[in-house]
Amino acid sequence: MKLPLLPCALLLLATAPSPGPWPTAGAQESCSQRCGDPGGQCSCHPTCSGLGTCCSDLRDFCLEVVPHSGSMMGGKDFVVQHLKWSSPTTSVICRFKESVQTLGHVDSFGRVHCVSPLLYETGRIPFTLSMDNGRSFPRSGTWLAVHPSKVSETEKSQLVNETHWQYYGTTGVGGNLSLTWNVSALPTNSVTIELWGYEETGKPYSEEWTAKWSYLYSLATKVPNSGSFTFIPQPAPQQYQRWEVGALRIVSSKHYEGERDVQALWSNEHALAWHLGDDFRADPVAWARTQCLNWEELEDQLPKFLEELPDCPCTLAQARADSGRFHTDYGCDIEHGSVCTYHPGAVHCVRSVQASLQYASGQQCCYTEEGTQLLTADSTSGSTPDRGHDWGAPPFRAPPRVPGLSHWLYDVISFYHCCLWAPECPRYMLRRPSSDCRHYQPPRLASAFGDPHFVTFDGTNFTFNGRGEYVLLEAALTNLRVQVRAQPRTTLEGTQDRGTGLTAVAVQEGNSDVVEVRLAGETGVLQVLLNQEVLSFAEQKWLDLKGMFLSVASGDSVSIMLSSGAGLEVSVQGPFLSVAILLPEKFLNHTQGLFGTLNDNPTDDFTLRNGQVLPPTAKSRELFRFGADWAVENASSLLTYDSRLLVNNFLYRPKHDPTFQPLFPEEVTPSPGQATEAAKLCGDNHFCSFDVAATGNLSVGNATRLAYQLHQHRVQSLQPVVSCGWLAPPHNGLKEGIRYLKGSTVYFHCNNGYSLVGAEASTCLADGSWSRPTPTCQPGQSHTVLLSIVFGGLAVVAVVALIYMLLQRRKNNMAMWTSQP
Repeated sequence: MKLPLLPCALLLLATAPSPGPWPTAGAQESCSQRCGDPGGQCSCHPTCSGLGTCCSDLRDFCLEVVPHSGSMMGGKDFVVQHLKWSSPTTSVICRFKESVQTLGHVDSFGRVHCVSPLLYETGRIPFTLSMDNGRSFPRSGTWLAVHPSKVSETEKSQLVNETHWQYYGTTGVGGNLSLTWNVSALPTNSVTIELWGYEETGKPYSEEWTAKWSYLYSLATKVPNSGSFTFIPQPAPQQYQRWEVGALRIVSSKHYEGERDVQALWSNEHALAWHLGDDFRADPVAWARTQCLNWEELEDQLPKFLEELPDCPCTLAQARADSGRFHTDYGCDIEHGSVCTYHPGAVHCVRSVQASLQYASGQQCCYTEEGTQLLTADSTSGSTPDRGHDWGAPPFRAPPRVPGLSHWLYDVISFYHCCLWAPECPRYMLRRPSSDCRHYQPPRLASAFGDPHFVTFDGTNFTFNGRGEYVLLEAALTNLRVQVRAQPRTTLEGTQDRGTGLTAVAVQEGNSDVVEVRLAGETGVLQVLLNQEVLSFAEQKWLDLKGMFLSVASGDSVSIMLSSGAGLEVSVQGPFLSVAILLPEKFLNHTQGLFGTLNDNPTDDFTLRNGQVLPPTAKSRELFRFGADWAVENASSLLTYDSRLLVNNFLYRPKHDPTFQPLFPEEVTPSPGQATEAAKLCGDNHFCSFDVAATGNLSVGNATRLAYQLHQHRVQSLQPVVSCGWLAPPHNGLKEGIRYLKGSTVYFHCNNGYSLVGAEASTCLADGSWSRPTPTCQPGQSHTVLLSIVFGGLAVVAVVALIYMLLQRRKNNMAMWTSQP
């Protein structure tokens, strides 16, 4: 007989001994090689601590490490918590992803240390630990490898005036170069400063295409660990000059030069202009031009990747609101001063979150202060797509999927060659043209907030005050599931409201990780769980996960970006959570749940599981039946039950509590004083008014009002706009205007010596076409020439007229003389 499918917490409880802080000693099993396993007489699952069902040696085998993250470049020393070793040993081996091994050690305090290795990927990296020189690896943990650009500046060595480093040897740029670092981050008396180079070899897009970091040479050995180093660069030996992208590494002098996977500090990866040869220094422009032409020739032989990239949003507002598919480019961020080194004139850029499917390429979109997209056809400051996505792409490790580095080789160093070191930028921009937005389709938005209130993808809004766990959204297209938990608010007096609010949201798409965002206890603090394990964001605010990215912008807001382009925004609004879901157009006709059927038809949003549709005019009590019908089932629950309270209230009881009787909007009768205060605060916002009446609390109503305003602002930002696409200037002329949206007008002018043939202006029409085509500029008929011809002709006419008049006068005089007597 087969057992029904149960979530792990239910299985855990079914097999666990009676409640208590720990199972009895006689029932203990070991967590050796069992981390994450909820079965047996005791548990090695993350939920066991709250449930009191852990095996006694959980912390000895399921490792916690501090710090838990570091650059994918490696060299970070971390300490295994709660594991003490009685005597120092040299037989510690740390193995990452079952393939990369580094040596660890036990310090004088009995603490076990590991060193993170040089990796070619980001994300959560599983590792195992051996204390017997590799004979067995019974202990396991997770290490978070971070994109080098997202690592704290204190964890890296700093190139003083980095621009100076990357232009060194070009005209007028020379002298000393300096490097600084945090001495406490590398505890040693003397250090060696090494140069490492990065390259990708083999035929592009073949199985032989390989990424490799190589030790090249040392700039200095056994220098004092003073926190700074200054030197005058000399051209590198010829055999090292093929490396144009690299980084500096600082290690203790006790290690031999180039020794791998030891504690170290790395600099940012950068263009190695300072180590290039005499031929570069003698004529950097000619050298760079040759490199640019070589890149151009190679680029034209590689597969075309632009067609599979997503179109850019048309406006800055759309770009910032479409948070499922686009995320802030840390190199040009309006929230951090808009320091846009490579895109002057822009105030904000975004990158496509997901790399393209076939070629792992990326899209970049940049915008002016007025919200207009910048195109490379108009300016070198424009948006440039990337052959290698800057953030890399699973499964990483091989080109062009290596985070940061593939992008450097195929998109950044070539920009230096063509645009920064030589005046050949048109060649680069021709092969990295901006995407315009003619085919961009904004995502659809649905939100839930307050007591709770729902606004569906098709714009229907309603209130459902159920107590339980419910399906917010299901989409079979990508097997996307979003579930929520709703609970009553407990007042300061200890009573419960007759309304509920969202306290937890869980999401999974396909076989991705499961992420849950919830309010922790009664504190109102936001807590994020990954596969039922509580995450810490003390070190990193961005996580690369399986099938999704996770970003924590602040302590009360979380963004989840899924591989399909769907996005979730979860934030704390008053005593409850607010949830916004963004779905790309491909989800049309593929959704069900409390957020309704996305099909631009609001009349069928209240569809039950059996297909029955409640009318849009349904009263709150009828809609309560609709909400209850979408209760989660235990077998498919994504939510976490890691406390007796959650188990007893949501796992063992019905998913929709039939005994909970909420306050319905039609039954609200606020007191006159309360009605006056609510009207003053809420205006015509009926969600806010209801929450004030339901809770008797103006702050709850105000939180609902702000959440609804945020929803309306997002809806407005995501309104579709019409684009007519880029309009070329006339040959031998120019144009005024770089905005190509409906109602925008572009003006044309000709260079001196040319005249305009055609319309002087063209306006983008509502149907996406231009009112006039681009005119032409004809040679030899400039305004000056035309005016000369006109005035010259008038002068000739005037002279002829004058002569005619004189002749006529003379003829008249002669006739008069002849007629005299």
